[in-house]
Amino acid sequence: MAQTAAIGGEGRKARRDGSLAYLVPAFLLVVLFFILPVLMLLLRSVLEPEPGMQNYATLLGSTTYLRIFLNTFIVAGVVTAISITIGYPVAWLLAIMPEKWSRLVLAIIILSMWTNLLARTYAWMVLLQRTGVINKTLIGLGVIDKPLPLVNNLVGVTIGMTYIMLPFVILPLIGVIRSIDPAILRAAALCGANRLQCFTRVLLPLSMPGIAAGALMVFVMSLGYFVTPALLGGTSNMMLAELVAQFVQSLVNWGMGGAAALVLLVVTLTLYAVQLRYFNPNKAR
Repeated sequence: MAQTAAIGGEGRKARRDGSLAYLVPAFLLVVLFFILPVLMLLLRSVLEPEPGMQNYATLLGSTTYLRIFLNTFIVAGVVTAISITIGYPVAWLLAIMPEKWSRLVLAIIILSMWTNLLARTYAWMVLLQRTGVINKTLIGLGVIDKPLPLVNNLVGVTIGMTYIMLPFVILPLIGVIRSIDPAILRAAALCGANRLQCFTRVLLPLSMPGIAAGALMVFVMSLGYFVTPALLGGTSNMMLAELVAQFVQSLVNWGMGGAAALVLLVVTLTLYAVQLRYFNPNKAR
């Protein structure tokens, strides 16, 4: 028996060693393409143009840069709120629709994600301009007297980014809502809850992990988005990703660019830690 136990222990050790060997390529990829670039940015942010923390002091002490940070967080927050507000009913509808129609609508949503980002952004530029379809339609209906300024400002950025971010809210919410047992809602109704109470006290709390996952994904992606804000926002409404690109490409100031990028990374990791702390479904179980 002792010999059998020893053989079993050696077998488990061999399997464990073999499993660890499979992790080596993934670990090397993470080190080469994530950890090392981040360390290089950190070093350049404190060593260029001279050693010290002056890059961070300049970045966080300038009203111009602080306004860019404020623009970034405001747009990201508004885009997240609107995406959740629109995406939740869509996800709920897809979850209760007949499977044939649900697959069709879901395919359309996924197809929109596969469409070239630049093409979608240019399409919104055409739609939102002063002579675009939206302004012409509103004027034709008598809603407005003159065209609304919908491009080269944060309004256009918010509209374009919300359209792009919606699938990233809808997809995680569909899975969470479908996993909720309908019998729970029926039980709440039998206990006297009306439709609003069933939603606010049963469906909404149970779907909160999906809401948190979608909100975190949209907010983080919005913080670092570049193409849509650059085309729809303009230089007067710059966001953080554009600032990093300007530091690196135009000013060739890798120190300031690295500092701005690392501030964004710290914010992203902090938000992810908060989600794991308060909205982790595995922990809830």
